[in-house]
Amino acid sequence: QVQLVESGGGLVQAGDSLRLSCVVSGRTFSRSAMGWFRQAPGKERECVAAITWSSGDTLYTDSVKGRFTIYRDNVKRTVYLQMNSLKPADTAVYYCALASTYITLGRLSLESKYDYWGQGTQVTVSS
Repeated sequence: QVQLVESGGGLVQAGDSLRLSCVVSGRTFSRSAMGWFRQAPGKERECVAAITWSSGDTLYTDSVKGRFTIYRDNVKRTVYLQMNSLKPADTAVYYCALASTYITLGRLSLESKYDYWGQGTQVTVSS
């Protein structure tokens, strides 16, 4: 059984920073990838950032490049999303997800490639 538990969301003002954490428990997958997705009200869920567990290759959606950083701690089995210069448009429920099989870098943003999901954490950015 694999569980993903997110934390770190909250209410902040535009320009502030937050760091989201996602702790992975249960079975490990050596060729896996982790992703952070978000879903705003009335919008489809989108991939914000993703990272391959072994090599650390990363991918970001254009709207967060230069502001968000995804990184992992293999010992703690935790993936982080450091979010700086937050904007009201970043308001959403953020989910972490784990893909148990190998994904090429170009496909890291595909929601269908991920097998396990966390419960989500709300991020609200006020103007």
